[in-house]
Amino acid sequence: MKKQRLLFAAMAASVMGFTACNNQPAKNTTDSTATTAPAEVKLKEETVTYKDDTTTLIGYVAYNEASDAARPAVLVVPEWWGINDYPKARARQLAEMGYIAFAVDMYGNGFQAPTPKEAGAEAGKFYANPAMMKTRIEAALAKIKSFPQADTTRIAAIGYCFGGSVVLNVAKLGTPLKGVVSFHGNLAGAPANKELLKAKILVCHGADDKFVSNEEIAAFRKGLDSIGADYKFIAYPGAVHAFTNPGSTENGQKFNIPIAYNAAADSASWNDMKTFFSTIF
Repeated sequence: MKKQRLLFAAMAASVMGFTACNNQPAKNTTDSTATTAPAEVKLKEETVTYKDDTTTLIGYVAYNEASDAARPAVLVVPEWWGINDYPKARARQLAEMGYIAFAVDMYGNGFQAPTPKEAGAEAGKFYANPAMMKTRIEAALAKIKSFPQADTTRIAAIGYCFGGSVVLNVAKLGTPLKGVVSFHGNLAGAPANKELLKAKILVCHGADDKFVSNEEIAAFRKGLDSIGADYKFIAYPGAVHAFTNPGSTENGQKFNIPIAYNAAADSASWNDMKTFFSTIF
């Protein structure tokens, strides 16, 4: 545990120093249809309050209320900016596909970081204390399971940047999920443990991401290979960090960081996620 905390502390320092995503809402550039989607869609959106111990969390749920059937649930873990319009837009896309989707509040009280400095400080708390990642996600799990629309036996999580790191780490720490998808997430963190990891994993990585080294990729894959984990690692040519978010290019220029939107990689990774979901649900 001491080694694990040191590892996460190192991640925190790294993230606060140079990792960044962006805080712009997503454009629906990808085909949101799926075999799970019903013919009629009447989108229901709810802001929900829940708790992790004494911390009040404010999440966002979207689902198709035209159907009464229980359907798979997907947690959407935000970038380090917090629960802004971007994860909510992704939750709506998932709801249109036939899932019930829950954008997770990691920081509490719906906090949204206005600057990279504040975002790094908030995310760093979780990198330094991996147990917080797990309890926050499990609080979200408990909340989504309370919805009658959710099939509690079929739940997955996706995450972006910081959120991608979160879903990978909570899966490795034993959170009961059918699968997790990381979009341009940090790969360092908890060691792979065959006794804990039960979820299948999809990593959607920008091949030209400046914030994840080849050494980190090799170490991540070696750890999963060593326990025979069920995972797939896809690198998208020409894609850099935060490639799924249309606001990346503007924010990259604003904060002088190498992030940019890549429409082709965004579309391809979303479709790869759909295929992944078809195998786990």
